[in-house]
Amino acid sequence: MSRRGAYIAGLGVAVIVPVVAAAFSPLLQYRSPIYIGAGFAGILAMSALLIQPFAIDHKSLGIPLRRGRLLHRIVGAAVVALVMAHVAGLWITSPPDVVDALTFRSPTPFSIWGVLAMWAVFGSAVLGLLRLRGRIRWRMFRLLHLACVAVIVGGTLLHVILIDGTMEPVTKYAICVALAVASIWGVRRIG
Repeated sequence: MSRRGAYIAGLGVAVIVPVVAAAFSPLLQYRSPIYIGAGFAGILAMSALLIQPFAIDHKSLGIPLRRGRLLHRIVGAAVVALVMAHVAGLWITSPPDVVDALTFRSPTPFSIWGVLAMWAVFGSAVLGLLRLRGRIRWRMFRLLHLACVAVIVGGTLLHVILIDGTMEPVTKYAICVALAVASIWGVRRIG
């Protein structure tokens, strides 16, 4: 198997297996469909984050620079939409908990990390739009975008690790390690 094939196969397994494992969680039995959808939107958002370092380092996937950047933007937009679906679903099922999280009054630490990661996702998207429109210089964009990436990845990892939810423990920790390693690798490759 070629290096490109290995990257794609490994990435596919790393993205799909945690989602499939979560689908068999016994904790889903008594949850509403909206709550389950919100949880899976969060799992899919984390899985999509794993694609980002490989998309921006287009060579690892064996695609041209332009396609890599386009893939990075598309996956980034998907992450924004999935995060919004995650929060909206949780809002529908428990507005007080979401208000507490968004105002940093939640007694659960995982909420704080999730909210910080969410705002960094939105900030990163705004930066991307500003860069596309030429309203921010490359160096400033890169610095601010990498700062957002650090908060997104760090916040997401802490959010997921601290929560005892639908994700199966082994695959949860495996995707956390994979996301941390891939993010560090991606930053070093483009740096």
